[in-house]
Amino acid sequence: MTKNEIADILSEIATLLELQGENPFKIRAYQSGARALEAIEAGELARLIAAEELKSVKGIGDALAQKITELCQTGRLEYFDKLKASVAPGLVEMLQIPGMGPKKVRALHDKLGIADIAALTTACQDGRVAELAGFGEKTQEKILAGIKNREAYGKRHLWWEAAAVAEPIVEGLRRLPQVQRAAAAGSLRRGLETVGDLDFIVAATDVAPVVAWFVALPGVKEVTAQGETKASVRFEGGLQADLRIVPDAQFVFALHHFTGSKDHNVQMRQRALARGLSLSEWGLVPAEGEGTAREKAEKQKGASVPPAAPGDEAALFAALGLHFVPPELREGLDEIEQAERGALPRLIEAGDLRGAFHNHTTASDGGNTLLEMTAAAEALGWDYLGIADHSKASFQANGLNEERLARQIEEIHALNASKRFKVHVFTGTECDILSDGRLDFDADVLRPLDYVVASVHNALTQDEDTMTARLIRAIEDPCTTMLGHATGRLLLRREGYRVDLGRVIDAAIAHGVIIELNASPWRLDLDWRHWRRAAERGLLCAINPDAHETSGLQHVRAGLNSARKAGLTRESVLNTRSLADVRSYFAARKA
Repeated sequence: MTKNEIADILSEIATLLELQGENPFKIRAYQSGARALEAIEAGELARLIAAEELKSVKGIGDALAQKITELCQTGRLEYFDKLKASVAPGLVEMLQIPGMGPKKVRALHDKLGIADIAALTTACQDGRVAELAGFGEKTQEKILAGIKNREAYGKRHLWWEAAAVAEPIVEGLRRLPQVQRAAAAGSLRRGLETVGDLDFIVAATDVAPVVAWFVALPGVKEVTAQGETKASVRFEGGLQADLRIVPDAQFVFALHHFTGSKDHNVQMRQRALARGLSLSEWGLVPAEGEGTAREKAEKQKGASVPPAAPGDEAALFAALGLHFVPPELREGLDEIEQAERGALPRLIEAGDLRGAFHNHTTASDGGNTLLEMTAAAEALGWDYLGIADHSKASFQANGLNEERLARQIEEIHALNASKRFKVHVFTGTECDILSDGRLDFDADVLRPLDYVVASVHNALTQDEDTMTARLIRAIEDPCTTMLGHATGRLLLRREGYRVDLGRVIDAAIAHGVIIELNASPWRLDLDWRHWRRAAERGLLCAINPDAHETSGLQHVRAGLNSARKAGLTRESVLNTRSLADVRSYFAARKA
């Protein structure tokens, strides 16, 4: 187990103890232990355990040292397992409702006997929650809204989480001797920010072993359908997956059809009909004549009608007089017209990224140190990394005050001067935009930094005019380099705050301020639907992972999905530029 995984378990223990109403000192001991563990260098933990020196770390006593050692060496902790079993699952589930912390959940349980979300819903509808001390009408309304959103969003899953399930399945399918080709389709392949279910398309002749392998996958909770060439399963997390097995000659047609979107497919079918052809999941066949599309496709095997069995989707698009349309652009917008004119952009690719700017360390609320984050960036082959820990107004995130920020700047300069890493580290801050639009730090504090990410973290319920004016004032501040997570949304949890994005984008373009595409899988903010026209007007993007640990740097992959869906090219994104060019950009911006 990694130190961050162990720290997560310690934090979860603290939450479970708080749900049980345990001694506050005991709860804080686990919280402190988690923070202390995060601050330790990765390789140092193993050395401290081997030398039996773990309890010498401030915040880790004898009992915690024993538990951390057990987790590190065995991957399990008996105390944790028993504690989880002693807490009703419904109480933990209630924590998923925005604004519901352990104290509120415990109060509802102790005073009203509420043990799950269903009982909480009834109590809110009856007005009993509003009558409790510390709650009131507004809190009751927020809880009901949170429950409603959870139900609405519960049918979908984050792309990042769905991809983690899908990718090993595709790899496993391709390794089966019976399988000729296999791919994931649907909204996952199109890079949509949330996914309803998974679709797998497989070309195979001996189908029974493939179906048997699929329904026996680890984590399958229920087999909802099983036939000769189709199967559907539901995983423990609620995600459904559908398998379709077709002959190799139909694979490309099935992959295109089940990738979608529906609107894209309608336009493609209309284009085929205009050429006297019928396009379906079965093939591309003459539109006239007897028989269904499937029957016609069977008859056309081996014939010269274009194309009987294209080798890939590029050939399918070419058969309809189109350049290849990348899956991310298949949303039924104007991709067909662009593909006909040969005007599709060369979309940004993973290899274009040279670094990222919005990242956190243990100095604020990150899980890894400056050295660990830098080493991880170097392992990814990046040329530069920006550190933007929280400013002091984000007290809940251990935001840095002026003195701590000054020390961090010195630490980063010393690290760069040491030449320990090839990666250059830029100095930055995620500076809170206060409720009136002022930045959390004065200009003389911000000027020594290479860049400033200005973000909203509080007063999210301001009306649209107030929030819009607030963001524009921050954009107009000469110290602001880029605007962070522009709408504050959390996918499947809460909508963004009310803001006139058109005016905000206009202000950013006018003042030369970047708007980030926050690549955290829970944000993907600014939404891809706003980016195309903004980029055409000259708005510069930065794809930032908002990484709070080393693994979070890889979230740029989710941001790339959104950037590609927006039709962004490398020229529209700051962090595709070389180190020298980024240095010049920041220097010019400061000047």
